[in-house]
Amino acid sequence: MRIRIKWVTEDVDRHGNVRLYFRRSGEKKIRLPGPAGSPAFAQAYKDAVAGNLKPKTSSAARARPAAGSLHWLCEQYFKSDAFLNLEPSTQRVRRRILDRINEVEGHKPYAQLEPRHIRARRNVMRDRPEAANAVVKALRQVFAFACEDEQINAARNPAKEVAYIKTGSEGWHSWTIEEVETFERRHPVGTKARLALALLLYLGQRRSDVYTFGRHQVRGGSIVFTQFKGRNKKPVRLELPIIAELGKIIEASPTGDMTYLVHSYGRPFASGDSFGNWFRKRCKEAGLDHCSPHGLRKAASARLAELGCTDFEIKAVTGHKTLKEVARYTQGARQKVLARNAMEKFSAGHSANEFVPLQEAETRSGTKSSLKRLKNND
Repeated sequence: MRIRIKWVTEDVDRHGNVRLYFRRSGEKKIRLPGPAGSPAFAQAYKDAVAGNLKPKTSSAARARPAAGSLHWLCEQYFKSDAFLNLEPSTQRVRRRILDRINEVEGHKPYAQLEPRHIRARRNVMRDRPEAANAVVKALRQVFAFACEDEQINAARNPAKEVAYIKTGSEGWHSWTIEEVETFERRHPVGTKARLALALLLYLGQRRSDVYTFGRHQVRGGSIVFTQFKGRNKKPVRLELPIIAELGKIIEASPTGDMTYLVHSYGRPFASGDSFGNWFRKRCKEAGLDHCSPHGLRKAASARLAELGCTDFEIKAVTGHKTLKEVARYTQGARQKVLARNAMEKFSAGHSANEFVPLQEAETRSGTKSSLKRLKNND
C-alpha cells in the first residue's frame, strides 16, 4: 500500500531513478533526499513546509547578465522560437553547454567574439571531438538567431567560420548477426528484453519512438505513428507492417496496457533516454557492452540493403528525410552486395571460357598475365 504525502511528487529521471520533490501549487519544486520516510527526508520536508528550504538555482541563472554580453545574448536566444521549438532533450543539452561557456566568458561583449576565440575553445576539447563540435554548433545557433532577430541584428556569425573537428567515427556500432544471436540466447522469447530487441530490429525505428509503441497504434496489421524526432517542424508519419516474427514475439511477451514496453514498476518508460539506459543494461547482461538501441536501427537498414531493397524502400521504413541519410547507414552493406554480385559474374564468365594453363597463356601473349603479377606481388 502506498501512502501519499501532501505536496510530495515523484519523477523518474532518464536513468530510471525515482526522485522526490516538494511542490506547492504555484511554486517551484524543491528536491528532497530519499528514501521517503528517512530522517533526512523528514527534516527536509519539515523545512520545505516551513518555507526554510528554497529551490536551488545555478550560478548562471542567479546572475543578471549585462546587456550586450554573451550571457545576455544567450538569454535572448533561450526565449526565442528558434530555441523553444527544439525538442526538450535538445534544449537541456544546449542550455547546459551555453551555461558552461557563460560561467567563464559570459560577461564579455558578444560583438567582440571572433572565430579565433571559438576555435581556441574548440581546440582545448580536441581530445573529445564530439563535445568540442557541440560547443561550436551551439554558438552557431545562438549567432544565427542574433543575425535574424531585428532587435539584435548581429553583424556576423563568427562560429560559422569555425570548422568542426573531423572525428573519423562511423557513428553508432551496427549490430552483427552474431551479436543479435548472442542477445537472443541471453534474453529468450517471453522476456521484455527480447521484445525490445524485436521492436527495434523489425521496425527499424529510434528508441524515442519504440518505447511509446502499443496496441492502440495498430491499424490493420500495421503500426501507425508519427516519428518523435522533428515532429514539430517536419513531421514524418509512418505505417509499418508488423511481420509474422514480430507478431509472435509480441503475443508471447508481457506487455503494458498503454505500451508494449514497461519498466520494473509496470509503468511506461518516462522517456527515450530512460528506455535506452534500461536496454543498455540488458546488452551488458549479454556481454554486449558496445551495443546500443540505435545500432539496431543501422543493422535493420543494412539488412534491408543486403536483401536488395532500394534506398527509396529503406527510406519508407526508417523515415529518413533524404537518401543521403539512408546511404550513410547502408554504404557498407551496398559494397558487400555489389562485390558479391561482381564476383559471381566474374566466376560465371571464367567458367564459360576455355581454360588455358598459365604457362601457355604467357607464351601466347609474350607477357606475364595479371594473375601472375598479382601472385608475384603477394
